[in-house]
Amino acid sequence: MTPIHNDNSTAIKPICTVGIMIVCIWAYFWQMTLGGSGFTQAIYVLGLIPGVLTGHAALSESLDLIAPPWTLLTSIFLHASLLYLAGNLLYLWVFATKVEAALGHGRFVGFFLFCAACAALVQTVVSPHSLVPMVGAGGAVSGVLGAYLLLHARTRVLVMLPLGTTLAPLGVSAGLLIILWFVVQIVSSLLSDPTVPGVAWHAHIGGFVVGTILTPFLKRPSVPLLQ
Repeated sequence: MTPIHNDNSTAIKPICTVGIMIVCIWAYFWQMTLGGSGFTQAIYVLGLIPGVLTGHAALSESLDLIAPPWTLLTSIFLHASLLYLAGNLLYLWVFATKVEAALGHGRFVGFFLFCAACAALVQTVVSPHSLVPMVGAGGAVSGVLGAYLLLHARTRVLVMLPLGTTLAPLGVSAGLLIILWFVVQIVSSLLSDPTVPGVAWHAHIGGFVVGTILTPFLKRPSVPLLQ
């Protein structure tokens, strides 16, 4: 089920959510201007490589341009494919706007970056010797989903449900949708090999858990849980 619409009306404008989306789009088109080899090199330079972060491996001199800890942040805004970028942007637009309203602009940005960094660290712990670069905002988006689950579990989200060769619109509760999403992440993580290229399932799980833990402490006092 792919979420496509939610009531995004909020008391404040989601300027940080939109700003993050713009940066991700700009970064991807910048990657595209580098050409095939340049696109890949950018991912190795700015992406998070668990083996490099843990010191078990090192990049060549031509690629070793920033300190490995900084890649916990730079990796967020790069994406390996247009499809992955589009998916993250869609989830951000459907879910992050209300999370930003509940936390406030500044705390939302800190929350987003911290969830992303924790997600990357979880992936690193799971595969500390891996040389596969990790890029994308998936870990941070997972944190946003964790926050949304606590804040707006009872709200309705419009999703597209595949029925054979067609897609049918269906309204479901956000809580059910997000719980199903989380189950998929757990099952996929158990079936995947974190040392080969693919979706960083463990990072998604880590970001989601961190997001659910932080939300009660970072939300505005006037914002109730489980709306």
